[in-house]
Amino acid sequence: MTAYCYCTVELREARENIKTVGEPSKVRERLDVSVVITSYNRAEALRRALEGLCRQDASKLRYEVVVVDNNSTDATRAVVESFAMGGNQEIRYLFEPCQGIAHGRNAGILASRAPIVAFTDDDVTVATDWIATLKRALDANPEADCVGGRVVPRTDGSLPSWVSRHHWGPLAILDYGDAPFYVTARRRLCLITANAAFRRDVFGRIGLFAPRMVALSDNELLVRLWRSGGQGLYVPALKVVSDIISDRLTKGYHRRWHQRHGHFSALMQDEALEDTRYGRLLGVPAWIYRTAVEAGAGWIGWSLRGNFDQAFLHETRFRFALGFMRSRWREVLSRDPAGVASRP
Repeated sequence: MTAYCYCTVELREARENIKTVGEPSKVRERLDVSVVITSYNRAEALRRALEGLCRQDASKLRYEVVVVDNNSTDATRAVVESFAMGGNQEIRYLFEPCQGIAHGRNAGILASRAPIVAFTDDDVTVATDWIATLKRALDANPEADCVGGRVVPRTDGSLPSWVSRHHWGPLAILDYGDAPFYVTARRRLCLITANAAFRRDVFGRIGLFAPRMVALSDNELLVRLWRSGGQGLYVPALKVVSDIISDRLTKGYHRRWHQRHGHFSALMQDEALEDTRYGRLLGVPAWIYRTAVEAGAGWIGWSLRGNFDQAFLHETRFRFALGFMRSRWREVLSRDPAGVASRP
């Protein structure tokens, strides 16, 4: 096992040579899977994640783990190096000073060496057959550009009563059921990068994660994949367990998450959200305004009836619409102060 620290200059040169991302190399031929984890000041959680990756039942597969330290100030590097010197698996350390999950994942992709690049998070524990399952799924389905699977929660106690399936998004929980299916331009479901793997040539075709997408960068990457004619595969047997941080079990966190989600959804320009059959105003499709009105009415109505769980569900939908609208309003008005863009 070895630990590496890539300097900013080396990463800049790699980014300038991005077209080589999809090309094979002798080193890549010797590896089956590269696992990329981006971490920021979560050394103890990262330790658990690495323990899970080091006890994989994948004796016939050759894999590496690239840990991207996204400018941490805690013991992240020491934790990675302790695993790197342990002799169980090849663990590589990479320092990426540019803050943001997309920057971290991109640095990991550029430093990785296998034809399959898998992603998980520092607060996630993968199943012991995780690497074997994703490799088998991609081998058995050559038409799939990527695979993703379940993310189930691990909590210290019971979830609040208002946390239903509708509130899984902010908790990064994902479970689409027991049957595999393709995610395509017609079935636009997200495979989140807490539990996903891509063929390396995908990044050569469509590019890397978009740094401007501070949130939803995995969804935005899939949108570009669908535009290119590609598809992913949901594999229910591909499973990880995610820690649920107590701060994420507050309504305040969910309110902020949904409004932010609306903002970045507006930036994403996903065709599924840009339905303009009923027109648009100030860059916002009419159905978003309708959603805001209906959700706002439901929020008030259920609150008056005393059903605060249902009221909160409608409030989060309203906040998503508000985040979307405010993002588009700022964009349109900043480039068109005369208001010409508001015309149909």
